[in-house]
Amino acid sequence: MRNYIINSIFFLSIITIIVSCQNQETIDLQNYMSNGKDIYKAKCQNCHGENGEGLGQLAPPLTDSVFLKANKTRLACFIKNGANETLVIHGKEYKEKMPAFPELADIDVAQVMVFVTNSFGNKQGFVPYTKVSKDLQNCK
Repeated sequence: MRNYIINSIFFLSIITIIVSCQNQETIDLQNYMSNGKDIYKAKCQNCHGENGEGLGQLAPPLTDSVFLKANKTRLACFIKNGANETLVIHGKEYKEKMPAFPELADIDVAQVMVFVTNSFGNKQGFVPYTKVSKDLQNCK
C-alpha cells in the first residue's frame, strides 16, 4: 500500500510538471479554442453547421483551408461586420449576406477565428486578439 501511494504521488508530480511546461501560446490556443467553440455554437452554427459544412447555397462551408488562409486578415471583418459580397468557395458562389455581430469584442472575434481556423480539418495555429484588433481597424 505504501508503494502504491508513493508511486501515485510520483506520477501526479510528473504530470503536473509536464502540464506546467506548456508555453503561453499553447495555453492561449487551448483557451481560445474552448471559448471560440462556445461563441461559434451560439452565433455561427445555425448557418455554418456543427461541423462547418455550411448550409447549401445559403452559407458557405468553413472547411476550405485555402479560402481561410487567403482571407485570414478579412475573417475578423466578416465576423464583426458581416459580408455583403459574393464569396467563391470550392468553386461555388455564395451570394447571401452574412449577418454582422457588432456586439462581439475583439477578443471574442479572435477566439471564434482561432476555433474556425483550427477545426473542421483546418490547422492554422494561434491568432492573438491584438492582431485581430489591427485587422478590424482596416476593415472597409
